[in-house]
Amino acid sequence: MIIVSPGETAFSVFGFSVFWYGIILAVAILCGVFCAEFLGKKYSAIPSGFFIDNSPAVIVAGIIGARLYYCLVNFSYYTAKPLEIFDIRQGGLSIHGMIIAGIITVFFLAEKYKIHVFELFDVLACSVALSQSIGRWGNFFNSEAFGLPTNSGWGLFIPVSHRPVEYLNYELFHPAFLYESLADFIIFLILLLIFKKFKRGYVFFAYLILYSAARFAIESIRIDSVLYISGMPVAKFVSIITIIAAFGGLGFLIYHDYNSN
Repeated sequence: MIIVSPGETAFSVFGFSVFWYGIILAVAILCGVFCAEFLGKKYSAIPSGFFIDNSPAVIVAGIIGARLYYCLVNFSYYTAKPLEIFDIRQGGLSIHGMIIAGIITVFFLAEKYKIHVFELFDVLACSVALSQSIGRWGNFFNSEAFGLPTNSGWGLFIPVSHRPVEYLNYELFHPAFLYESLADFIIFLILLLIFKKFKRGYVFFAYLILYSAARFAIESIRIDSVLYISGMPVAKFVSIITIIAAFGGLGFLIYHDYNSN
């Protein structure tokens, strides 16, 4: 089975191109917001309407963080073309940057509304996993987030203009975006199960561990990473650090709960 992207542009309005990436991103964000609103209302004490009312702040912070992170790991490119920093219609957002900015924003919201921060983190962890699963399809239309060449009959066709120089003679590549999309959806389902039994941080740290492990594995086949440290994609380093920190946080919660019983 050969997967072929229909192209980046969905349609044009008065000469202005509307890209599939932006449409997919908007759908992913909306699904995430309504998922958070549903979980917050049904399974926690978070006030009704909280996530809808505060979603603009979280979304804007997340997009800014995602873009800044991406630009930093592509520092030499964007210092040469600084105006392109503001052009996100064709991609260039990093999930790690989004997570960092989102965590900082949620801390401020928790303090402002006097809500336990882990209640917010747990709900948002589920909704972010769902959003990621949907949002990864934006990479499909942009012919990005692909893996090593494959001749197994199952692959993603990448146009010559998007292929790394060393792989110009190959046509089919592993659809890494699809692998991550499926992994994110499975993580979403697992988090829902955890959410119904454990709260106050367990879901959040489980998300960090599961997503980072999945990302680490998928990065092993991706060939379009933009920054390497000692031959390893920076995303792998970030994933390892996140897993260690998340296990530390999970251990602290278990220790705290054990001693409070």
